[in-house]
Amino acid sequence: MKALQCTELGGPEKLQVNEIDAPEVMPGHVVIDVKSGSINFPDVLMIQGLYQFQPPLPFIPGGESAGVISEVGEGVTKFKEGDKVFAMTGVGAFAEKILAAESNCMPVPESMDFDSAAALSMTYGTSLYALKQRASLQPGETLLVLGASGGVGLAAIELGKAMGAKVIAAASTQDKIDMCISHGADEGFIYPSSNLDRDQQKELSNKIKELTGGLGPNVIYDPVGGSYAEPCLRSIAWEGRYLVIGFAAGADQIPKMPLNLTLLKGCQIVGVFWGAWVGQFPDENKKNFDELFNLHSEGKINPEVSQKYSLEDSASAFTHLANRKAKGKVVINF
Repeated sequence: MKALQCTELGGPEKLQVNEIDAPEVMPGHVVIDVKSGSINFPDVLMIQGLYQFQPPLPFIPGGESAGVISEVGEGVTKFKEGDKVFAMTGVGAFAEKILAAESNCMPVPESMDFDSAAALSMTYGTSLYALKQRASLQPGETLLVLGASGGVGLAAIELGKAMGAKVIAAASTQDKIDMCISHGADEGFIYPSSNLDRDQQKELSNKIKELTGGLGPNVIYDPVGGSYAEPCLRSIAWEGRYLVIGFAAGADQIPKMPLNLTLLKGCQIVGVFWGAWVGQFPDENKKNFDELFNLHSEGKINPEVSQKYSLEDSASAFTHLANRKAKGKVVINF
């Protein structure tokens, strides 16, 4: 079978499409004929050796995929050959076939196509956990979403609206803001796309306060980090919750927050590590996905797939995401 392999750490240009052996089915596992795989920012970090989880070389990147089960291993009870499923495996998605544990698979609802199923799990799973379990977002509260036109950002917008919040989107261009508005954001604003100097940081904080009537957002959803973090925290409402989602600005720009702000604002800085939570609370995660499936069937959430690539051109998908040109999700089709 064909697969995209990382044989040497580095940029997307190092990736290779190779012919490798197809996986053999194992007890408790299924083999899936992949129809669609979704790329996420952690995949970009992983091929460079910059992610907290680093598989040994060579490896097939891609943490989420959707397709049709072609083989069922001994002991599997929830699925049969021919079932449509999506899988959350951490790696291995960008191949014609993938071996996945039964526990890492979920059925694709009738309301979803393969692209939507592959694009749903990480972004919406992360965002619902962040807003529900970590922030306890309440109806009527204000949610500020940074990096709002990306996969997790758009998911946070849609889920925030479904939970009854006012949503403010922040992104780097007007067309990205327009996309956020089309996905339900109440309003949005453009922030500088490069490192912010002190004057720009002050302007950002003042802009957020202006849009919230001087009160500040109750919840800030931050997948960006970098020089955006501190001015956003300075703008937060009393007893606000600042959600640390990730660091798209770069691992070398992880912010160091002045802790006196948490005292002055009575606020919380809350870490969001969805993958670790899933491992500890799989039943709660299943309830979250049941909720996501219902929201999708009701038309309240809909993954935005903005770009599709073939396996042969999949390295370009990594470049597209690494250059922060992606709006919504980027998928690889088989």
